[in-house]
Amino acid sequence: MTSPAPDALLADLRTLVECESPSSDPEALARSADLVARLGTAHLGVEPERLGVHLRWRLGGPTRVLVLAHHDTVWPIGTLRTHPFEISDGVLRGPGSFDMKTGLAMALHVLGSLDDRTGVTLLVNGDEEIGSPSSRKLIEDEARGADAALVLEASADGGALKLERKGTSIYRVLVKGRAAHAGLEPEKGVNASVELAHQVLAVAGLGDPALGTTVTPTVATSGTTGNTVPAEASFAVDVRARTVAEQERVDSAMRALVPVLPDAVLEIEGGINRPPLEGALSAALFARASRIAAENGLPPLTGVAVGGASDGNFAAGVGTPTLDGLGAVGGGAHAADEHVLTDHLQDRATLLRALITDLTTIR
Repeated sequence: MTSPAPDALLADLRTLVECESPSSDPEALARSADLVARLGTAHLGVEPERLGVHLRWRLGGPTRVLVLAHHDTVWPIGTLRTHPFEISDGVLRGPGSFDMKTGLAMALHVLGSLDDRTGVTLLVNGDEEIGSPSSRKLIEDEARGADAALVLEASADGGALKLERKGTSIYRVLVKGRAAHAGLEPEKGVNASVELAHQVLAVAGLGDPALGTTVTPTVATSGTTGNTVPAEASFAVDVRARTVAEQERVDSAMRALVPVLPDAVLEIEGGINRPPLEGALSAALFARASRIAAENGLPPLTGVAVGGASDGNFAAGVGTPTLDGLGAVGGGAHAADEHVLTDHLQDRATLLRALITDLTTIR
C-alpha cells in the first residue's frame, strides 16, 4: 500500500489542533482523548484501551515496535483565537501542530495503511508536557522487551532525528532560618536569604560544560516583609545531563549540600525525573533508518543531540533501542511561531511506514 495521502492527514491534523488540549485541563484532555480514540478507531479498525487520558492500541501479538505519541500541549484554552489553524505557502500553523499533533496524525495514518501490524503497539499519552507523571510506568512497561521504540515527537532543525536527549532532574531546595526584626535585633535571626545565596552559588557550580551537564537555579522565593529577617526561602533547580552517571553525580551532590550559616537547615525535594536517551541506544536504529531512506529515494537523514527530554527517555531508560524526532519538520515548539512545513509530510510518513515494516518483518 502507498503512504497516507497528505490531504487526508491534513484534515485530521486540523481536527486535532482545533481540539485544544492543555496538560493542566482535565476536561479538555478528556475531550481530546475522546477525539483521538475516534480517529484512531476509524484508521486502525479497533478501539483503544482507555487508561484515563492515555490510549493504547495493541495491534496484534507481543510488542516488538512501540510507537509513542502524546495529545496534550502547552497551550491554554483560547489560544486558537489568536493562533488559529491555517496553511499558507506550505507552512501550517496552530497550537500544538509541531509539538506534536502532526506526529500523532502521522502515527494514526501510517499504522492504518499497513497491511500487517503484528507486533506494533501505539501508546498516546496525555501528560507528556508536564513530565508524564501518570503515564511513565505505562511507557516503561510497554517498552520493556520491545525491539524498538519510535517516538513521533517533532524533528530538530532541518528535519534532523534526535539521537540523544539529555536526562532531566528537578529539585527544590528549601532553606529554614529564624525570623527576627531587621532593625531592632537582626543578630537574633538566621537569614534564609543569605543562606539561599550561598546555596545558589554552590548548586550553580555543580554543572560540567565539558560533559554537557547543566545545573541551573531558576525560580527563587524568600521572606515575608521588608523589615523581617527571612525565616524561609527556596529555589528550584533544573538539571540536564547526557549520561546516567552524570545525573547520579549531581543527585549525590545535591543531597550532600550543607548549610553555611549556623542554625540554618536545608531540605532537598525532588530528584531524577527522566533518564537520558544515550547515543548508544539510537545508533543502530538510525543506521537502519538511513538505509531505509536511501532505499526509498528519500533525502539523506541527519541526526543531532538535543537538551530537551521526551517520553523516548523513558523507553531508553529501560534499555530499549529508541529513535526520536520522527514527526513533523518545522519549528517553534512552545513558541508563538510554531509551524510545520507541509512539503515534508509525505517523506516523513513514507520513512515511518517503511521503518515499521522493516522492524516487524521476520528475517
